[in-house]
Amino acid sequence: MPTIKTGATALQRDEARVEARSADLRKDLGLTDLTLTQILFVVGLPWVGVAAKQGPAHVLLWLAAIALFYLPSAAVVIHLNRAMPLEGGLYQWAKLRFNGLTGFLVAWNLWLFAILNTSETGLQVTQYFQYILGPGAEWLTSSPWFVMLVSAIIFSALVVITVRGLSVGKWVHKAGGALMLATFAMLLALPWLNLAHGSLPTFHPLATALPVMSIMTLNIAAKMGFGALGGFEYVAIHAGECRNPARTIARSVAVAAPLIAAMFLLGTASVLALVPIERIDLIAPIPQVLSVGFGGLGSAAAVAPLTILVLLCIRVAQASVMFAGNTRLPMVAGWDGLLPQWFTRLHPRYQTPVNSIVFVGAVTMGFSMAGLVGVGKQEAFQLLWNASGIFYALTYLVMFAIPIVALPSPVWLKAAAASGFVMTLLFVVLSILPIVQVESRLIFALKISTVIAITNAIGIAIFLRSRAHR
Repeated sequence: MPTIKTGATALQRDEARVEARSADLRKDLGLTDLTLTQILFVVGLPWVGVAAKQGPAHVLLWLAAIALFYLPSAAVVIHLNRAMPLEGGLYQWAKLRFNGLTGFLVAWNLWLFAILNTSETGLQVTQYFQYILGPGAEWLTSSPWFVMLVSAIIFSALVVITVRGLSVGKWVHKAGGALMLATFAMLLALPWLNLAHGSLPTFHPLATALPVMSIMTLNIAAKMGFGALGGFEYVAIHAGECRNPARTIARSVAVAAPLIAAMFLLGTASVLALVPIERIDLIAPIPQVLSVGFGGLGSAAAVAPLTILVLLCIRVAQASVMFAGNTRLPMVAGWDGLLPQWFTRLHPRYQTPVNSIVFVGAVTMGFSMAGLVGVGKQEAFQLLWNASGIFYALTYLVMFAIPIVALPSPVWLKAAAASGFVMTLLFVVLSILPIVQVESRLIFALKISTVIAITNAIGIAIFLRSRAHR
């Protein structure tokens, strides 16, 4: 167990305390576990459809997003994790390099984002059921009671798996990552198979064109940057549960980064090859492409239900990754006395934060039910959903700021961080000031800004109250 040296700085003492608490956690994660988890978590299935809508210009847009955001975020995550390989990840980095309030607000925004994202899982799974069971099952899949039942089963399973620990959870995440790779392998192969079969006349995967210079293109570029390519920092939440986290997490980023870039770039080319631009399904482009692609080979009927089932499994595995990481944030905040020590209690056998897991599971289920019983139709709840991406982006602004102003870093890393910061800020600005048609851009911006301000004011109040009672 790390010891706190006499004469150590406050920063060194704080790091040593976190390492001491992390010593009680099981070290279940290795390189393969983290690499497949990175692929599972970062790759969002709809983004190849969004990019394909831009036509051949998608190649330059993806390359710009990779150069200006993706590679900078990978470099910053590797650097910060090597400097501070601590359970809690970005929360610890912000706390140690800025201050406790900044760290807590990072954790608060990340926690809200993850809660909102995970709470959708039950509804999304029931939508997959509708595709698998056919139109005749719509009466069941559209029932709020059925969705609640499915949500309760999923969240209960996530709680059980997470309490059992990453020794079990990592297999769920690795299976999801492997299924994601297999799905994209089919996606990438289909144009070539159709070309050989004669059902596709030509295929040029890297054919490109200059994008139209407009505010809409700028908006798409920002979304293809932070929106599609963010997420490398999330597994660092589990640094205290990794074997040699400083090396293993860095290697997982280095291995996963080129694979993910190729999946997005070539996957978009497959969408364009097989589906006319005006017919691209922005919500479910991959099932659409697989159906069209295998249809050209005469096997669509057999493949479609299997594809939907695979995507369902991937979505549940993604929810498991997000849920597991989110349960660690109350625990590490409890270590710092910012939340009650109740959140830090570990399961006597599995050494997982059992109270924090149950609490996050209950809150997630609560948000899920709120959307189903009618609260989701209310303006305040909808605004909270619209703000969820901004919650996540705010944590990235802090992450990129650390090597720029708060941590001695080489010039090239500061430049990379500055590029990532600008791309993330662009995402935030265009999310608050929408370029799509809304009733009033000013009113929309004021409402979103108010939601962000109120939720963070609540976070500040929790922090100040906790400090006052320490």
